Amino acid sequence: MSSDAYMSSDDDRPLGDFQNDGKANTGRGGANVYAKEEASDSPMSEDEDMPLSQVTVPNSEPVTPTKSLRRKRAAALDSSSEDDDTPLASSPVKQSSTIPMPGTSKASTVNGHKAVKAESDNKRSSTTAKKQRASTKKGPPQKKLKREDPDASEPPASEGEEITPVKKEKVSRKRKSKVKEETDADVEDNGKSKPTKKRVTSKKVKDGADGSTTPQPKKKGKVKDEGEDEEEVYRWWEAQQNNDGEVKWQTLEHNGVIFPPPYEPLPSNVKMRYKGKEVDLPSESEEVAGFYAAMLETEHAQDATFNKNFFDDWLKVLQDYPPRNKIKITKFEDCDFRPMFEHFEAEKAKKKALSTAEKKELKKQKDLFEEKYVTCLLDGRKEKVGNFRVEPPGLFRGRGDHPKKGALKFRVRPDDITINIGEGTPIPVPNMPGQWKAIVHDQTVTWLANWVENVNGNYKYVFLAAGSSLKGQSDMQKFEKARELKNHVDRIRKDYSADLRSKVMADRQRATAMYFIDKLALRAGNEKGEDEADTVGCCSLRCEHVTLEAPDFLIFDFLGKDSIRYYNRVSVDPQVFKNIKLFKDNKEDSDNLFDRVNTSLLNKHLASYMKGLTAKVFRTYNASITFQQQLDEGTPGDATIQEKLNAYNHANRMVAILCNHQRSAPKTHEQSMGKMRDRLRSLKYDRMKLRHVLFNMDPRFKKQKQYADDESDLDDDWIEDHEKSLKNKEIEKAEKKFTKDNEKLVQEGNKPQPDSVLQEKIEAAEAEYKRVAEERGTGKAKLKRDRAPEKIEEAVQKLNEKIKTFKLQMDDREAGKEVALGTSKINYLDPRITAAWCSAHNVPIEKIFSKTLLAKFPWAMEVDDAWKF
Repeated sequence: MSSDAYMSSDDDRPLGDFQNDGKANTGRGGANVYAKEEASDSPMSEDEDMPLSQVTVPNSEPVTPTKSLRRKRAAALDSSSEDDDTPLASSPVKQSSTIPMPGTSKASTVNGHKAVKAESDNKRSSTTAKKQRASTKKGPPQKKLKREDPDASEPPASEGEEITPVKKEKVSRKRKSKVKEETDADVEDNGKSKPTKKRVTSKKVKDGADGSTTPQPKKKGKVKDEGEDEEEVYRWWEAQQNNDGEVKWQTLEHNGVIFPPPYEPLPSNVKMRYKGKEVDLPSESEEVAGFYAAMLETEHAQDATFNKNFFDDWLKVLQDYPPRNKIKITKFEDCDFRPMFEHFEAEKAKKKALSTAEKKELKKQKDLFEEKYVTCLLDGRKEKVGNFRVEPPGLFRGRGDHPKKGALKFRVRPDDITINIGEGTPIPVPNMPGQWKAIVHDQTVTWLANWVENVNGNYKYVFLAAGSSLKGQSDMQKFEKARELKNHVDRIRKDYSADLRSKVMADRQRATAMYFIDKLALRAGNEKGEDEADTVGCCSLRCEHVTLEAPDFLIFDFLGKDSIRYYNRVSVDPQVFKNIKLFKDNKEDSDNLFDRVNTSLLNKHLASYMKGLTAKVFRTYNASITFQQQLDEGTPGDATIQEKLNAYNHANRMVAILCNHQRSAPKTHEQSMGKMRDRLRSLKYDRMKLRHVLFNMDPRFKKQKQYADDESDLDDDWIEDHEKSLKNKEIEKAEKKFTKDNEKLVQEGNKPQPDSVLQEKIEAAEAEYKRVAEERGTGKAKLKRDRAPEKIEEAVQKLNEKIKTFKLQMDDREAGKEVALGTSKINYLDPRITAAWCSAHNVPIEKIFSKTLLAKFPWAMEVDDAWKF
């Protein structure tokens, strides 16, 4: 704990470095709103279906299915999700009535960024064609997102020309960045240019209103050799567009899916108890009991519906696989799963205690086993597969108050799965005995495999990864369809406003529903079965869900998608208020509010205005146009990066509230905020020590206003505890380094360091703590190494800026504790809005988009500064 620590200029870290909220519940609690919000866009990664089995190295040995599970598999029914977003919680959050309704101001019209599809034929061009291309006159280059050095003026290096590395500045230890782009385009035999592949490295961005360059924080990790190939990105958006709308690919080759390893019975001394007696269960029934035991300390195990559904399904398994010691299990309350739970916890602790080398070896084995499943060949190109792992059996969790939570999810086998693959390509072999249910060669779909899960009868799909060309084309077309709505929205609003007074009741109801979908961004809603969660949308609202409040307020209170409560008290058009009063007359609370409108009729009417227009397109349009307007109106001009980020997140919150992307505050929110407050105090402590160093150098510094005031929230007890913590961290760091260095020496066949080396470091840390403790309360301090006063003053100024930035981060974190920003960012906000905004305001896009989102939206990263939705 050297005093020189006060002089350190740590890299500015994103807010996520000081939090742990994101690990609450199902892992979706509180992701970093800047760059750590990992988005899983695969349909296979739904939170309600998170596997509960232990994580092990995959075992190719199969296990035969239980006859009970196979016999009781329910007939599956096809069902489709109402939307592709995933709200993150089920707690009610009152929506502010001050949220701007979409469409209140008209977006400026700009040239669209047309969606294009990848050309199916991706043959490598010849050397002759490359030479011909080099001499071909090119048009003006498209403006890139400002992720390069703004001062760079050299033209791109020509093919074969050596690129001179940029010399790093000495004023900062942070890694400078640049973007290296391969500008040559392959030329086909017919003369048409093919999409290029772009190599992207780390980059340098502009910071602040003055446009000065800010080096990005150095990230830990292995340094890549100069000769090592970097990942190439297939630039499908530059390819010729395929307009047939049917064929998605020409050739497709993949290796199928990975099935989870078979169940391994527990040790003979680990058994559940029933009425205090140990129960000797067969593997088939023990496995299901283990699913519940693993969740014993979670909220699910305290839920009556969850417990009932689990126990009912487990009893069915016990009928075929009863206890060997003839104990009859009839009451859930008499079951004691704690011995199994304690065993699972001990296994987790063992896994956590593995050495670094052992963990690396396990990961190496896992990666080697999965290597051939990670990618596929699509039209001759290698593309990543989204989720190639079949979900293991477990207990269905669901979201919100789902009536089937706790139900048993069966083990999926090869004869449940349909494989979609190119005709004439090798059929993949399952990694467990069995034959595929069917092999199809459907070029009009993009899934590689599917099956039907038994709980809800829903189809599960394996798609390509979020950053694949097919998924990228789908995303781009979705947002282009929403942008196209700009050309029709005025006419649509004019028509439904007129129909609000229609004498035809069906037309009046349809117009009122369209008003809600447009102004409140409600989902359209579909009919639900009796065994499904009681969730509703606009067309399926019941009278009990809408309350009238004079003179023109409506109070909406219902469960939306994923059983998330939608509550909103909003002022509406007087005619809409009259209509709702009319629609509720002579009806019971359980009757449908719109008894003459359904989703199909509504979407059919919308399609008459624009091809492909649905209520979902309206929702995407309203989210993106509202976001664009909020950014245009709320982004400060002359501001710091953090102030701009706060403005961005405020705009994102407005959209999330509009779309009801709410969540309950993470359980660890207060704990996280407490850690942030400690972090803030530690920055103030560092500033205080530097001030004391200045006072020790020259007492006249005390008279200067910027140094005169003491830190208001640093009391003596906290300072003592903080200094002890710094000492302990220093000792812990020394111990870890000592252990790691010795492990490395032993692996290399050398003699490890003696314990005296570690003891010297510990004694040095103790001595430094004693020296700092003696300075406590004196108002003076010294550095171990002398520094010029100017350098210390500069360090104080940097700390002032850090403290200001950190306070803004804390405010932003508190404001967003009950709003899920990720859902709208992934599914509803055109990423080109973010890319253009970052470029125009000199904000590093990595502060907003995680690596996953950057890989998902490569087509959006090159828009012009002036691009508008």
